[in-house]
Amino acid sequence: MSTARRADYCVIACAEIYRGDGEILANPTVGTIPYIGARLARATFEPDLTMTDGEAMLVANNQPVGVNGNPALVEGWMPFRLTFDVVWAGRRHVVMGASQIGRDGDTNISSIGPYEKPSAQLLGPRGAPGNTVNHQTSYWVPNHSRRVFVEKVDFISGLGPSRAARLGGKAAAYNDIRFVISDLCVMDFKGEGSCARLVSIHPGVEVDEIRAKTGFALENGLTAVATRDPSPAEIRLIDQLDPNGLRYREVSV
Repeated sequence: MSTARRADYCVIACAEIYRGDGEILANPTVGTIPYIGARLARATFEPDLTMTDGEAMLVANNQPVGVNGNPALVEGWMPFRLTFDVVWAGRRHVVMGASQIGRDGDTNISSIGPYEKPSAQLLGPRGAPGNTVNHQTSYWVPNHSRRVFVEKVDFISGLGPSRAARLGGKAAAYNDIRFVISDLCVMDFKGEGSCARLVSIHPGVEVDEIRAKTGFALENGLTAVATRDPSPAEIRLIDQLDPNGLRYREVSV
């Protein structure tokens, strides 16, 4: 039986989203666990992934999180403005956060409440519109709750697949929402009408808990598989990539 903790399974799930991506820019923009997951994927089954140091350099080595003085093996320059060239070309898989995720895959990082008088002002759409009509996009939610998973978002920052299909054109052609990974499970939007579907459940989590903490009905609740176990070699790599256990601050179970 695996001795891995929930955070380790979340790392595995965040690594698996890149399987088959090949030589593209893996860009986990939010969270410690997605950062570790992307580096684990590159260290194991997706060696051609391109990654930055989190600032402006493309690096060839998998740097651990929270460790100073680890030299980067620089192989290119990727300042913020050059990232847009990769975005428009579709050669990127970004992992974003979301304040709200709707059943149809639309996401909100802009405001909560009515547009005319919101109860909370957030970041604004930022890169979400461009990301969701140009390349692969996944989401990381470290605290699965009804506040995040809602029937309908208050403001559409990122397009889900059903809305993109209705809009047609480039939105439909290049919208590619892959997965939502939370501290409870993995979901995608391949259910009926491109709505949310339960893909896998992390060990120690029951389907009823996911349903209770999700503000809409999920498909495949009875047939979703367990998130796969990390191998002993992967656990060793995860410990090397996160020697200070920062992943457990994000998911403490």
